[in-house]
Amino acid sequence: MDIMSLKRMLEKLGVPKTHLELKKLIREVSSGSEETFSYSDFLTMMLGKRSAILRVILMYEEKSKEHQKPTGPPAKKAISELP
Repeated sequence: MDIMSLKRMLEKLGVPKTHLELKKLIREVSSGSEETFSYSDFLTMMLGKRSAILRVILMYEEKSKEHQKPTGPPAKKAISELP
């Protein structure tokens, strides 16, 4: 999400922020640049830093990303192991 999308969203929610306030807000929650932030950063910002449930969900999401793609060639199997 970029800074202008965040600005429009907060305005629609009735909480307008200046450009400097938005940059500060993004800098507090973002793990990357000052102009954009990720979905997990967005969740952290919206739900607050004290949400233990959010931290567990984000931890499992990160773990699942690590194990999504196997690396290297598939393991060799003997003929007796085939179905």
